[in-house]
Amino acid sequence: MAVAATELAWGVRSAANPNTDDLRLGIVGAGKLGTTLARAAIAAGYDVAISGSGTADDITLTVDVLAAGARATTTDEVVRHADIVVLAVPTHRFRELPRDRFAGKVLIDAMNYWEPVDGDDPELTAAADGTSMIVQEHFPSARVVKSLNQLGYHQLEENRRPKGASDRIAIGAAGDDRLAVRKVMRLLDRLGFDPVDAGPLNNGLALEPDGSPIAATYSADQLSKLVSR
Repeated sequence: MAVAATELAWGVRSAANPNTDDLRLGIVGAGKLGTTLARAAIAAGYDVAISGSGTADDITLTVDVLAAGARATTTDEVVRHADIVVLAVPTHRFRELPRDRFAGKVLIDAMNYWEPVDGDDPELTAAADGTSMIVQEHFPSARVVKSLNQLGYHQLEENRRPKGASDRIAIGAAGDDRLAVRKVMRLLDRLGFDPVDAGPLNNGLALEPDGSPIAATYSADQLSKLVSR
């Protein structure tokens, strides 16, 4: 009950200031990460539209059960719905989306390349500056920010805390478009994490987990030091 009350408080606080920022969020990917993010965003007062790889009908039941309050729709409608869109699909599938699909949008790359799921992808394997640089090349007109990829979906749900909580953990945001990074940082704060500006997009490499089953968590100070090395 304490968690529910805290989530309600976040939602009321965000919704009470509708002119502070645009409280609409789009999510492409209706898997475990996408639905977890949708639940967190709804609790924070966001109007969430989420799409899968097929039609809206294909994911309606999943969204109704796992992300009640979000709207199951198409990716085209997700793009129309929000200026901030989270890309939460298996990494090998981002190339299936048209290069201009997210033109002008803040595109949060929440993907992590993992060979057992994504298969052998020489381009992603060789991405010395991080896989988000490849994502930005594929979507040249999008404002790509690497974020929301540091933790597993269960950790994202379990570690959300109100602002000022002593055990609040940090999530970084790396991007070349500095306004886009600031927008993502506001989203992270509302979701229940201390946002850290991780610098340019190629710093997104420092945000990619090392493949451990449980990703490490950091305070804002610890994460700031990590990404500034």
